[in-house]
Amino acid sequence: MASPRTVTVVALSVALGLFFVFMGTIKLTPRLSKDAYNEMKRAYKTYVRALPLLKKMGINSILLRKSIGALEVACGIVMTLVPGRPKDVANFFLLLLVLVVLFFHQLVGDPLKRYAHALVFGILLTCRLLIARKPEDRSSEKKPSPLGNEGKAEEQPSLYEKAPQGKMKLS
Repeated sequence: MASPRTVTVVALSVALGLFFVFMGTIKLTPRLSKDAYNEMKRAYKTYVRALPLLKKMGINSILLRKSIGALEVACGIVMTLVPGRPKDVANFFLLLLVLVVLFFHQLVGDPLKRYAHALVFGILLTCRLLIARKPEDRSSEKKPSPLGNEGKAEEQPSLYEKAPQGKMKLS
């Protein structure tokens, strides 16, 4: 049976992957929702106007929107279907993308309700990455060293073993 950690990582990966495939598709095509597509077009025009550096670099609103949408779709597919380390890389790129989008929303002064979903999904991406990258807890399975105790000094007790037991007297 899979560990709760594995189930959590897989569930978050699939849910986040599907969400980003959906959101990226909305940025790329009006087939899913014409209204949402038009809103994305309007928003990205506002972002490019608010950041003149993008214009100087030759990035217009269409290129920005389609680049972000394509990256969301690609990373979403990886998060949903590809096993192993590529999921973590896709997770990291999506987290960076969410931070960029949050920056854009703050730059143009959008109200919280316009970018609350980005905050929530940014937190979920962070949690998924932290859970996936956390090493397995193997404290109960202490493996003997191949060198034995010959090649190293005596092991130090952990912080929990050093902590005083019982009640502490406070004055």
